[in-house]
Order: sequence, then structure tokens, then C-alpha cells
Amino acid sequence: MFGAIARRLVTGGALLLATFLAADAADIDDDLPDLTDKIAQMASEVAFELQQICPPASPSDQAAFDRCRRSLFGDSALRRSLAPRLLWGRRNQDAAAALSDTNLTQFAPDVITGLYLPLFMYSGEYSTEYVERERLYLIRLRAGFRNLLPPGQFPYPFWHEEAKWGVYQAANAVLLWVNRKTAKIVIGQFTERGSDSRIVSAQPIWPKFDGKWMWMDKEGRIQPRVTLFDGLFRQDNPYLPKLDFTYRTLALRMRDAQCDNCHMPNNPMPMRRLVLMHTPAHAAGEISRLMTAVREDRMPLDDTGAEQPLEPALKRALLESGGAFEELVKAAKDWEAAHRD
Repeated sequence: MFGAIARRLVTGGALLLATFLAADAADIDDDLPDLTDKIAQMASEVAFELQQICPPASPSDQAAFDRCRRSLFGDSALRRSLAPRLLWGRRNQDAAAALSDTNLTQFAPDVITGLYLPLFMYSGEYSTEYVERERLYLIRLRAGFRNLLPPGQFPYPFWHEEAKWGVYQAANAVLLWVNRKTAKIVIGQFTERGSDSRIVSAQPIWPKFDGKWMWMDKEGRIQPRVTLFDGLFRQDNPYLPKLDFTYRTLALRMRDAQCDNCHMPNNPMPMRRLVLMHTPAHAAGEISRLMTAVREDRMPLDDTGAEQPLEPALKRALLESGGAFEELVKAAKDWEAAHRD
């Protein structure tokens, strides 16, 4: 039943969510009590907030999208409820498949609140349940997708894969999986198999993918704009131009280091847990982990998936450009915090 807290057990063996959830729960004592009441309260607050700031609107309404993005990226109930890193993606087409057997992409809270969850509209209707097999709580939010926005408002061309784009366009629910010991959201998914219809109907469109993840528009602006912190950081943030320039240098070094062999939206390897680095916003969310992986010679991977160290010159150049980008990202965020209304 939407709008009320409902708890039921889904039978099946309990499964670990591979290394991601293992790491998330590594420091959590399993003897700690489940935060059932806190999760129920959080679900209610998040559903109400989403209905207020990201309500049903025309799928082409740019102003509604911008309001939703700014609100979720800031000090929102949703933002406060996210784990330090989380997974995102489609629900497995096999309804019986476990989360550990589902391909998902890892994001920082900045990325999920600034680029992905605002692409949906929310009615405020929700339900919760405890899924025994996953050992996670599940919040189901009735939703609809903004499929008619300009191409530069999507984090990358979702239509590069017809099946993925089809699920996005038909989505009628967003699923939030919550750690029962921390009351933090660790996985988000979208699905067209919710129990209700989409909150807003829209004619499907089928753009053609030209193979470019980033491009220049007719006015000479880099696209997708949303990945350049457009609309998230203030226009007068003094670090924005430097961020763009520094990322371009980092992108060249990542290309030299073969990072684009793996960390791209089409998941070339393929990896069960994908990390994206191909735009400034995506890279900003993962730069600390990238730097650690390079320092510890844990990337790149060879054709068999084995770790291999970079050549010393490449490693030095990647660490230098990555360090400069990491410092600027922190400076830009600190400036935003200091100038918050």
C-alpha cells in the first residue's frame, strides 16, 4: 500500500552484495539493533520532500528539473540519507535475481543527487518493506522520467543502449535500498515494473547515438552541461573555469593511462560494479578513490582483469593532474559552503 509503512519478509537465502556492501558494513557490528523506526521516519521524510521539490511536471520542463537538482544537491533530507558511496542502475530484468548479480554503477552522493535522481519526478506515494534475502530495507517511490529534456541535461547519452533508454522512459518507480544498521541508502534503482502507472505520461523518443559521450553544441559549449557542475555551483564560483581546464588535463592523462578502457558508460570490460570517470562531475565524485588506486598500483587492469602498475612516467603524470583536480574540487565545494544563503 502506497503512503504507509508496510513490512513483509521476502523468502530466500541471505546474500552478500559482493565487496561493495561488504565494505559498507565492514565496521558495523551485526549485533547492533535494526533501525526500523528511523528508516520508517526517513522514508516518510524523503518521499514527502521529493513530492514537494520534484513533483509531477511536463517531462520537458527545464525549470522544474533545475529546481529539483538544486534542492537535492544542497542540504536535502535525501542527501543526508545517502551512504558515502552508493550504487545505481536498472532493476535486473530477471525478477528473481539478487542485487549481487545485477550490474550497477558506483556514485558519490554529489553525483546521484546532482545528475541522476533529479531526472525523475515523484508523486509522494511510497511503501517500505524488509527484504530478507538482501538483508536490506526497500523503499519504493512512485515516479516518472523526464525523457524530453535537451540531450545536454542527461549525464551521458542514455540512448547509447536502446534497452536501457527504454526502461528509463517507461520507469514508474524508483527503488531505494537501505542498510538496516545505519539507516543509510546504499543502492538506488529505477524500474518500469512498479505496481502503478507512471505519474506523467510522455511520448517515447529514440535519439540516435553518434558515439560521443561529450560533445560541442552549435554555440560552442561543451555538453552535457550537467556534468560541468552547471546549475549546481554558483555562476560566480571562482574555481569553475579552473575546474574545467584542470579536468581536461586529467582526462588526457587518464586516456594515456588507459582509464577509458574500463570507466566508460558502455562498460567495455564489462564490470559488475562500474565506476565512471569520463566527465568532470563523475570524476569529481571518484577522484579520491582514483588517486588511491593509482598510488597502490591497483589500476589499470589487463585483459584478464588483473591489476598492473603504470609506467613510472604515466603514474607520475596521472597523480600530478589528479592531485590538482582533487584540490580544486575541494576548493570549489568549500567556496560554495562559505557562500551558502
